[in-house]
Amino acid sequence: MRVYLDACVLNRLTDLASSERVAQEKDACIELFRLIREGVVEWSASTALHFELQNNPHDERRSDALELLGYASELIEPEDDTTARAFALHAAGYGEFDALHIAFAEQAGAEILLTTDDRLLRRAMRNAANLRVEVMNPVEWLRRIGIWLPQSN
Repeated sequence: MRVYLDACVLNRLTDLASSERVAQEKDACIELFRLIREGVVEWSASTALHFELQNNPHDERRSDALELLGYASELIEPEDDTTARAFALHAAGYGEFDALHIAFAEQAGAEILLTTDDRLLRRAMRNAANLRVEVMNPVEWLRRIGIWLPQSN
């Protein structure tokens, strides 16, 4: 199974569990990376993700997230179609990085783009028919595929 992760997923790992939702998402991201390390899930990352992570102003979070890129099975470069697709998605109302992440996930042939970004999730749900990749929250995706998640305290 091939997945694409946006920066929100990587950053969730270093978030403080300030609410039940954040705690569950953090647990889901930990489980997701266990599946990636074990080879159950293949993670396609992109140069756009690398660029976004490099520009995180918080040194420790930036360093931790960039280190996680080592678990990606590939770091894909944009093709001409990918760039055009990202421009079209941005014109349709997606944020710049969200449009890039969707376009890269489609290029990679990912089955799912995982994010904790509510705005991206809502827009993707409204426009699912126009996307070639499904966009989901990691908690919901892990539940869908039958992976048990511990309950947060």
